[in-house]
Amino acid sequence: MEEWNRAQWEQNLVQNNVTAFYLYTPMCGTCAVASKMMEVIENVVTEIPIGQANINFLEDLAIEYKIESVPCLLISRKGNVEEKIYAFQSVQNIYEKLKK
Repeated sequence: MEEWNRAQWEQNLVQNNVTAFYLYTPMCGTCAVASKMMEVIENVVTEIPIGQANINFLEDLAIEYKIESVPCLLISRKGNVEEKIYAFQSVQNIYEKLKK
């Protein structure tokens, strides 16, 4: 997955019908598991742009979107964040949420 900064996230947000932004921290064990899931998702869902970022460098974004914990997957539709996923239950679960 490509690392995005805030500008890249906002650009993808307005240019695409559906966009996903995976937020993590490097020392988070749960994030390591979620990152593996996201790698699989990225290979399966090629039509949706998916970026990732270390939330430690995006404090303003975390405050704006009221990110409660990591890992967090922001899913936007038509420029609006519609879902924040914290529990990455399975690859299938994430896949279904992106495709609905």
